[in-house]
Amino acid sequence: MRTDICDLLGIEIPLLAFSHCRDVVVEVSKAGGFGVLGGSSFAPEDLKRELTWIDENVDGKPYGVDIVLPEKLGEEMAVDDETLLAMVPAEHRRFVQGVLAEHGIELAEEKLLGMFGAGVTGDIGERLMDVILRHPVKLVANALGVPPAYVIERAHAAGLPVAALVGAKEHAIRQVEAGVDVVVVQGTEAGGHCGEVTTMVLVPEVVRALRERDLMVPVLAAGGIVTGEQMAASVVLGAAGAWTGSVWLTTHEAETAPWTVEKMLAASSRDTVRSRARTGKPSRQLRTSWHAAWEREGAPQPLPMPLQSWVSETGLRHVDKLAETGHEGARELATYWVGQGVGLMDRRKSARDVVIEMATGYADATERLAATLE
Repeated sequence: MRTDICDLLGIEIPLLAFSHCRDVVVEVSKAGGFGVLGGSSFAPEDLKRELTWIDENVDGKPYGVDIVLPEKLGEEMAVDDETLLAMVPAEHRRFVQGVLAEHGIELAEEKLLGMFGAGVTGDIGERLMDVILRHPVKLVANALGVPPAYVIERAHAAGLPVAALVGAKEHAIRQVEAGVDVVVVQGTEAGGHCGEVTTMVLVPEVVRALRERDLMVPVLAAGGIVTGEQMAASVVLGAAGAWTGSVWLTTHEAETAPWTVEKMLAASSRDTVRSRARTGKPSRQLRTSWHAAWEREGAPQPLPMPLQSWVSETGLRHVDKLAETGHEGARELATYWVGQGVGLMDRRKSARDVVIEMATGYADATERLAATLE
């Protein structure tokens, strides 16, 4: 297997794996793919620890880091945590407490609100880049619009390519014109934040638009891709490979809460929902009673990002812990980000086995395609 992304990153298989779990990153890279650590959930000192562990275990194989930094901070983000906390309306606090109570879960208000990870305020981006550039990272990705100029400049100065996720043709053009080296085209099937256009339509639309403007950079397809056959289809559509996330959530190495893994393995492709009820922006998650509560008549509208995370994330983390004890109400509420490809994820595997199966499926699919030309 050889595409532009393989040449750029020095990998054998055009498969990139986004994961918050360092073990997944290592196993994918060692198997011939390219692991990408979701770094936005770590404070700089924690990211340093994670990357050091990866360096010690990845056997010199290449890997990347994904961060979530806005090009410019809006007024709602350019404040400290205490100010953000005060911006969460009492109505939303009471509503979440009520939803939890309906499911037999009591959580005091002082334990309800909180943010996980380093956030995006202050100089956090510069500090994360300081950490990244001290490690043998081979790709820096940004999942929130055009990366800040300093990210592109510092990465390029260190000889690192920069990738960015897009959900529309015009976004891809703007990203490349800003200096991005790899465009990850994410369709609505994807887990996490996503737009409304399908991967099958969006990938060739972006490839054509970039080609017409002579903006020749590798394009990666993302959104619902969990098999090698889908990876091969991505290349046929004009992509240089696949960017994947959901397929790693049910691997043995993943950080996903065990009960949520069981729910994912039993889910169909229709059991996800694109909702603002977790972060404030539309993101695809496993549909549960949590979403039904926010959709019912009389429920408050989800808050804008990042305020919705302040009112939802702590409660949902508490739900995950209770679900492991057999708490039925918590099991009804438990959810996580996952794409529509969850319907093809029906058994637990090691991350290495997923890579091997995807490589095999890719080879089989390309052979079938070649046979149609005989």
